[in-house]
Amino acid sequence: MSSPKPQPTSKAIITATAVIDSQALLANYQQIKSLAPNSKILAVLKANGYGHGLARIAKLLANSLLIEENSVDAFGVARLDEALLLRTAGIVQPIVLLEGVFNQADLPVVAANNLHVVIHDKEQLNDLLNITPAKLLNKKIKIWLKIDTGMHRLGIASNDFDKCYQQLQLSINVDNPLTLMTHLACADDQKNGTTSKQLALFEQLTNQCNEPKSCANSAGICAWSTSHYDWVRPGLMLYGVSPLLNADNESSNSAQALSIKPVMTLQASIIALRQVNAGESVGYGASWTSDKKTTIGVIAIGYGDGYPRHAQNGTPVLVNGRIVPLVGRVSMDMITVDLGIQSTDNIGDITTLWGKGLPVEVIAKHASTIPYELLCNIKSRVQIILN
Repeated sequence: MSSPKPQPTSKAIITATAVIDSQALLANYQQIKSLAPNSKILAVLKANGYGHGLARIAKLLANSLLIEENSVDAFGVARLDEALLLRTAGIVQPIVLLEGVFNQADLPVVAANNLHVVIHDKEQLNDLLNITPAKLLNKKIKIWLKIDTGMHRLGIASNDFDKCYQQLQLSINVDNPLTLMTHLACADDQKNGTTSKQLALFEQLTNQCNEPKSCANSAGICAWSTSHYDWVRPGLMLYGVSPLLNADNESSNSAQALSIKPVMTLQASIIALRQVNAGESVGYGASWTSDKKTTIGVIAIGYGDGYPRHAQNGTPVLVNGRIVPLVGRVSMDMITVDLGIQSTDNIGDITTLWGKGLPVEVIAKHASTIPYELLCNIKSRVQIILN
């Protein structure tokens, strides 16, 4: 029969904790600057700063003395409420609403808070063109005109570009110059020809335009230097995660190979130790059965904290400098790992679920998902420590 392994401890127990490494963030920013030295940087902070904290990340980038000479040029968010939160937090840099606004009534709020707006369809364009300057407090709005070059998600159709471009140039509500942009659908795959086609179409449409241009997301910054133009828009790589396909530890596409460092390290303590025998199962549904006598460690983290519910048996966990496998189903508040019969691990020992020493890209692969989802799924009950 399985049994608790007696283990006195005086160590403080920590439940799910995300340690945010401010120096890693700033180092990643500098690396982005070195990869695109002639481009301005729009740091993308949507989805609560990819789970790292919207205002927290903005303040670190806006106020750091380390990057004062090359300060962040602008921030990008998805929605108006995110932008207003940043303004309330004291962020004065330009903020770009990457999805624009969805109601004409929001445009006066945009003007009052000096926000930039992406226009990606005719309805948004007409809302801007038809609103009276008085409703905008007689202020003009900075516009980023998004062109659909092949992703077919958001963006003005290529055959509508000239008309929309001219209308915006002539509008009394627009603070010229515009910024012209598109979004790359397959830049993470260097063997995919879609990116070259998108860039060729973007160039064809805009080569007679003198306005600033922007194409490169994180993958574009890393793998497609011709996409850099005047503005780059780093998101995932800002947080130390590779945006490229096949980004395993030993790959040339890995975060380490790209010289970026994980900003978030997700940790939790071992809260119990048990010895199980061969043939005994662990966790809900008996989804894992031990083939030998071993020691099981119970760790204080689960899907209620944002650890992936569908992480497979064998998903790596870093314990005292070595990798051990996840075994059994992920529970709401706990996971279990196979520490081995020779384990000398103790209750209270801190484990790493992803981050420094264990890339989140690896965990995502074992959970059949992507790093974006794991980072953005960090729950509010997770303690945040800023280093």
